[in-house]
Amino acid sequence: MKVAGFIANRIAFNQQRSFSRFIIRLSTVATIISVAVMIITLAFANGFQETVSQKVFSFWGHIRVQEKQPYRALIAEEIPLTRNDTLAQAIRNHPKVTSIHPFATKYAMLKTKDEIEGVMIKGLDRSYDFNHISRFIKEGRALQFNDSSYSREIMLSVYTAEQLKLKVNDRINVYFITPDTVTGENKIRANKLTVAGIYKTGIEEYDRTFAIGDIQLIQKYYNWDSTEIGGYELFLSDYRDIDTVADEIYEMGNFPPTWDTKSARDISPNIFDWLGMQDLTRDVLIGFMMGVAIMNLISCLLILVLERVRMIGILKSMGATDWTVQKIFLRHSAIITITGILIGAVLAIAFLYLQKETGFIKLKEEAYYLSEAAVKIVWWEVAAICIGTLVVCFLVLMIPSVLVRKIQPVKAIHFR
Repeated sequence: MKVAGFIANRIAFNQQRSFSRFIIRLSTVATIISVAVMIITLAFANGFQETVSQKVFSFWGHIRVQEKQPYRALIAEEIPLTRNDTLAQAIRNHPKVTSIHPFATKYAMLKTKDEIEGVMIKGLDRSYDFNHISRFIKEGRALQFNDSSYSREIMLSVYTAEQLKLKVNDRINVYFITPDTVTGENKIRANKLTVAGIYKTGIEEYDRTFAIGDIQLIQKYYNWDSTEIGGYELFLSDYRDIDTVADEIYEMGNFPPTWDTKSARDISPNIFDWLGMQDLTRDVLIGFMMGVAIMNLISCLLILVLERVRMIGILKSMGATDWTVQKIFLRHSAIITITGILIGAVLAIAFLYLQKETGFIKLKEEAYYLSEAAVKIVWWEVAAICIGTLVVCFLVLMIPSVLVRKIQPVKAIHFR
């Protein structure tokens, strides 16, 4: 082992100019690039999927409890239901539920002197934790609620504010089209609200559609009593438990048969389907980079064996076994592989931290829901890439090293 290690080090760190020296450097660079690209790809994919999904969860909650609406659009006004405080408390006591609060959504028209825009007002109450959407607020603040009446404030998206040419503290007319309780005909009811804050989720579908107001405003203008709401929004401690918790809540003994549980994935399936497609892209790219690293190392080892045929012949003639000679080239390949993996990992992590701190890679938010590439480094994945690359490359490199067994000492010594 010492002899094999000594000779491998002499070959690896030989300063003489040769074709093999160039190939060794090329293989090392290819390994560096492959490992770095795999780590960066995973970090970007993780960051992208988590950031976009968290935007959806922050806006909608993880699970919604509402009346069953089988023939309605995924995002639509809800059929009002009567609050069930007993069930709400039972859900709140679920170990994986962090909060539950009522909500309701209704269509309305927003009008200024010169502009008009249709929106869906999402009504919330004072139990809502605005920390969920605080990172979306670009100007102003969250709603403030009154003790005696509904809040006369509204939050608009950047898109809606620009369309209506509004700023924080501006006043705006809000029009609801509601059915008359006597005649059954639709009538327009108006109110004037103050713009408390302006938000931007980066998800165009939400920013073009929603404004945020007080649920009591909806109850007042649609003649609901204080116990009627659109449904409940639930936030969980771990988004990976969404489907399990939704099923557990639905199976509760006092859960009304006409109610349903919907996960955020059910509400925005197009976004989550698109996010799921990123897994395939990520896997293909990682597989391609792994293939590049392996092929480069195999080519490098073949060239090294061919260039050192005479040396192999001399070693065999002096009594070296096939395995001893194989170990020389395997050790040499391990030096290339380990060097490439370590440098690639360091460069990738440095690049990712630079992106995390500066955000220099920008994205078109309308297309990707993000203004800059998000990064999430999962350390066990980094370790898995490094160890996996080392193991796979070492196993594959056993194949060309078998050529050593076929080299005969007499012919090898005369090889030119």
